[in-house]
Amino acid sequence: MNIHFIAIGGAAMHNLAIALHKKGDTITGSDDEIFDPARSHLAKYGLLPELIGWNPDIITNKLDAVVLGMHAREDNPELIRAKELGLQIFSYPEFLLEQTLNKTRVVVGGSHGKTTVTSMIIFVLKKMQKEFDYMVGAQVEGFETMVGLSDSSRIAVFEGDEYLTSPIDLRPKFHVYRPHIAVVTGIAWDHINVFPTFDNYIEQFRIFSKKIERDGKFIYFEEDPNLRAIAEDLREDLTAIPYSAHPSHITGGKTFLETKYGDFPLRLFGKHNLQNIQAAHMVCRQLGISDKDFYQAISEFKGAAKRLQLLNETDDCSIFQDFAHSPSKLKATVSAVREQYPNRKLTACMELHTFSSLTAAFLPQYKDCMKEATTAYVYYNPKTIEHKQLEPISPEQVKEAFGGSNLEVFTDSSLLIERLRSIQFKKHNLLLMSSGNFDGVDLKNLALDLLP
Repeated sequence: MNIHFIAIGGAAMHNLAIALHKKGDTITGSDDEIFDPARSHLAKYGLLPELIGWNPDIITNKLDAVVLGMHAREDNPELIRAKELGLQIFSYPEFLLEQTLNKTRVVVGGSHGKTTVTSMIIFVLKKMQKEFDYMVGAQVEGFETMVGLSDSSRIAVFEGDEYLTSPIDLRPKFHVYRPHIAVVTGIAWDHINVFPTFDNYIEQFRIFSKKIERDGKFIYFEEDPNLRAIAEDLREDLTAIPYSAHPSHITGGKTFLETKYGDFPLRLFGKHNLQNIQAAHMVCRQLGISDKDFYQAISEFKGAAKRLQLLNETDDCSIFQDFAHSPSKLKATVSAVREQYPNRKLTACMELHTFSSLTAAFLPQYKDCMKEATTAYVYYNPKTIEHKQLEPISPEQVKEAFGGSNLEVFTDSSLLIERLRSIQFKKHNLLLMSSGNFDGVDLKNLALDLLP
């Protein structure tokens, strides 16, 4: 097929373009800005556009399909030309569905943990030498790209994001995939710019449950009351499968799964990850993976990139990077590190970066989410707020919203880094949390500098 990508530079879009290129399709693309790592990845496969910007002249009847990225706008000149020519236009999730219509689709949704659960499932399937398609929102060890497609696989595993599908399709992405096996890890309000109330946000997961294919499975975290309510209201042909955290214990600073086959050591930790493991376990059972095989495989899983990723360590200090940015993610991540290292101090540092986190009306959701840290630092850039065209917020507002006497707010990342460099990290961990990068800070190099 000849396929053109409008806004090829997106994290998901460029990975899909590469996956299709590797499958043998002819790929072209365009964008008005492309940054690394997308730029380097596209260049490696000869897919980097020669010119930056939009060019409607490259949209012709020779194209079999156009894939429209969320970064493009509704008035994009290439999109307008594609419509004029009557070409098939797909959003990213619509194209993934089209590629997997004859396969068993697993879709993992939820406000937190969906990237990790998806990563666990595909890691185990690969260890078991199962063939499958996949899409996941982070780099996973052993996988070159975040998307994989083949003509011969019979299984597809997708991370199901609740954000919007495309500029011309305002459905949440996970409403498109029509899963045979659906997973929801939990519901905690996010994306306030799209879902202005928590009830409206919950409704998106209820709709997701109604999109499950006939005789499908709904796997859900049973300690979430909103998910229990959805599970009780499923269609009669669907099977509800509840789960909670897998039994475990911590010995010598290491977490072990407790199973009838014995204890299995893990390379990751935290109650939230024990919940994630059990979600992945329930899915793998449905896909024919034995419990013992699952445990042996998952004991080798190191985690997805930027999910409690160890950046540097000494005998008495560990520095972690995590993608956590919403209140529920912050609370779970801080709690996990505190529980794993009860005899160490913890400095928890997070960046307010997303639309929701920088919105004054949403800030109170962060109440006490970092109270378990010894010291907590919150950073935000006022220019980011201006760029997102939001009302200004003050450090005092942020401090009041988070609460606690252990918290300090920064609006200059250089001052934050200076403060971190002043700390003696002896029996003392550091947790760096953001969906951004603290305005260009190389966190890996910072961790190396802090623990020479």
